[in-house]
Amino acid sequence: MLAKTVLSLGLWLQFAAGQNTPKRGPQPSLSDSEGDLLFLLDSSGSVSYYEFSRVKEFIWDLMRPFTFGPNDVQTSIIHISTTPTMEFPFDRYLSSGTVQQAIRDTQQLMGDTNTGKALSYAKEKFFSDEAGARPDVPKVLVWVTDGFSTDDISEPMQLLKDMGVTVFIVSTGRGNYLELSAAASQPPEKHLHFVDVDDLPIITKELRDAILDVMQANRFRAVDITASSFRLMWPKLLSQETGYYTLEYIPIDDPARKRTKQVSGAHTNLMLSNLAPETTYQVALIPESNVHYIPPQTTRVTTLAEEISPAQVLISESKPHSFRVSWAPTPDSVIGYQILYGPLPGDSVKLLEVDGKRNSTVVENLAPNTTYLVTVTAIYKSGKEKSLSAKACTQEEGSTVRRLRFENMGPNTLKASWDSADGKVLGYRVRCRRQTGPSSLISVSPQIHSVLLTDLVSGTTNKVCVKPMYKNQPGKGLCRTVHTQPATEAQGYKHRQTA
Repeated sequence: MLAKTVLSLGLWLQFAAGQNTPKRGPQPSLSDSEGDLLFLLDSSGSVSYYEFSRVKEFIWDLMRPFTFGPNDVQTSIIHISTTPTMEFPFDRYLSSGTVQQAIRDTQQLMGDTNTGKALSYAKEKFFSDEAGARPDVPKVLVWVTDGFSTDDISEPMQLLKDMGVTVFIVSTGRGNYLELSAAASQPPEKHLHFVDVDDLPIITKELRDAILDVMQANRFRAVDITASSFRLMWPKLLSQETGYYTLEYIPIDDPARKRTKQVSGAHTNLMLSNLAPETTYQVALIPESNVHYIPPQTTRVTTLAEEISPAQVLISESKPHSFRVSWAPTPDSVIGYQILYGPLPGDSVKLLEVDGKRNSTVVENLAPNTTYLVTVTAIYKSGKEKSLSAKACTQEEGSTVRRLRFENMGPNTLKASWDSADGKVLGYRVRCRRQTGPSSLISVSPQIHSVLLTDLVSGTTNKVCVKPMYKNQPGKGLCRTVHTQPATEAQGYKHRQTA
């Protein structure tokens, strides 16, 4: 562990000094790309200083080969915190050296993880002259997250994608797969990455290549490809006044099924839907200009295999008498879902039926501290069915820690104490997420209701959570945020309850 820490510190110091690490070597310059690249950076108190530093190093490593300029790539960073903040506008730093220095100077803001608010703020800045954004260039958002948000992200993220923004998500924590896969552009296997913060270099090239696919200048291309649809994107060749576009798309193995659409000259993208799965289409973009001749552009696009649902069943929000069942994906070919559930062991089974557009439901009126077998069955329009099962456990009654409190025990040390949880507790887990330094996890027996938290840096804010452990699963934890006084002030502490 010490060797790993020393090595990581050395890599960061080289980055902070503006040096390349020996392993990476020189990167070839990428000068055929154009677009506005925005990083949504988790700058909240849920991220440690070490994690924040590694993410900054990752961002620079990702961007090093790009050519920056008004006709090339422009970049910016928006902080996720209590209030979103833009670190610098897109058009401020237009060389590799100045971009690197700007990333190096970026400081963590702390605060709450209000990602939804930051996404709404990003939507404004992505299309703002004041923020240095450019019209009619590809827009790419890279969201680096530890997997947690204190507000809703679905609506502002969908608005961004509807406006043509391609969304990549890098989760360095235990993010909800269903939520993040829905938030990322499609397909998620190309746009969503789960990776430990120390392993970020593993995905650098793959993510960079995917960004390049979006930012290649003057290309007629397809994005957001699914089994039944894809979005066509092209550079601005016409205007509302100078003409319109004709789009033709034909399955190469069935030319008789040729289809045609027309859109105004103001368009630069179009979603094609109701397509056949695993089919290659020949697509032509024909600019119909009333000013001068513009040659057509063509591309070939192959739709994905039909999604089989459910491919994954997840259990969450477990309580003594209920839990949530979620599944993915939710293809258009499914008209409804049946959820069968019953206790184990036992032969009592109940049925819930939900609409095919939903991807979750809450199962209620359950017995506490009980294991259930849950089976989700998709009913397809064709009449076929597909099922997948998972086990779920309800919590003990009153399985919540109460009255988490702190006592100053000297320099850099606090004592955390709590009242016992109800039921047959097997032990407690105490997690301390430090603002500065590594997180720690302490497990204690059920008779112990206090621990010492050491090595807390003066003047920092630290999050402490205590969770009871039961036979089937953990109970509900209780968290507090603890602020240690600066060394120059009287030793003490103050805390507040987190949301």
